Amino acid sequence: MNKSREKLWIILAGAVIGVIASALVLLGNPKNMGFCIACFIRDTAGGLKLHSAGVVQYIRPEIIGIILGSFLLSLTRKEFSPRGGSSPMTRLVLGFFVMIGCLMFLGCPFRMILRLAGGDLNALLGLVGFAAGIVCGIFYLKRGYSLKRTYRLPASEGAAMPAVAVVLLILLLAFPSLLAFSESGPGSMRAALWISLLAGLIVGGLAQYTRLCMVGGIRDAILFREFKLLFGFIAIFASALIMNLVFTAVKPDAAYFSLGFEGQPVAHMDGVWNALGMLLTGFACVLLGGCPLRQLVLAGEGNSDSALTVVGLLLGAAFAHNFGLASSAAGPTDAGKIAVIIGIVVVILIGECNIARNKKKG
Repeated sequence: MNKSREKLWIILAGAVIGVIASALVLLGNPKNMGFCIACFIRDTAGGLKLHSAGVVQYIRPEIIGIILGSFLLSLTRKEFSPRGGSSPMTRLVLGFFVMIGCLMFLGCPFRMILRLAGGDLNALLGLVGFAAGIVCGIFYLKRGYSLKRTYRLPASEGAAMPAVAVVLLILLLAFPSLLAFSESGPGSMRAALWISLLAGLIVGGLAQYTRLCMVGGIRDAILFREFKLLFGFIAIFASALIMNLVFTAVKPDAAYFSLGFEGQPVAHMDGVWNALGMLLTGFACVLLGGCPLRQLVLAGEGNSDSALTVVGLLLGAAFAHNFGLASSAAGPTDAGKIAVIIGIVVVILIGECNIARNKKKG
């Protein structure tokens, strides 16, 4: 595929994903949260009873769909490639702290864009922090940070995460009594299961085909002056913004677009900690090599390291809600602030130790 055609596909994929995200809100998902990888993994952790926060418990079909959409398309395109062994524990720890940063901000990079498209100006502080975190990560990349190479693995290893996604779907359909379901709060707001699953399949397939990654977009723009991935997220913002404005014009009382800082859905107004939470997220994601969406897609393609990163995200969500680290509309908790600072320190230590080890080997 030539560069202009590739760029066009990325922009089209972003536009479709933005429309899907806004449509999911119209069909029942929380406002400014048509798609949020961190929030949906958090809800899934609650649905599996890994935490007891009653307002965020539901196995989100969108997460299942992203994994299976990536898996099915990678098989079709002969890009399913079971690989792993690239610093797996480091990736798990980084995934854990990515989630801590996301739950301080109350959203992943994907939701940050959707919050902006809904008029939430608090997300601007998150964007500033996110970009700063990516710059921090680039600083380490330029100094020689690199995780170990991956190794080819048996097909059964690569199929593990898609198999887990199928099990989760079976639990939702056949054994709901084993799961937890929110009766109020964001976890209770959801589009119909099959619509959510279809949306996830489409997003997973499009993200697999185009390699969409918010972290990669900003990183490549800074490092290589390559903007194609960034265009995808600009397209998500633009299409979601247009849809939100249309929905608001049709249903003014619903306020799908509300410009300002106050009263934004599932958001708080503490700018410093919005920025620091996303700084931690961006920093750790650069060292991981991709945002939460990208990790799900890679896990669907057979990358067991990314699958372990997703486990880290799941554990981070459970830990955050079990120990009072996650923010709420009222703002961040003191424990959450401490966790973010610890996370930033841990990510710095990972970067420094990695560089020192690589220099010693070199």
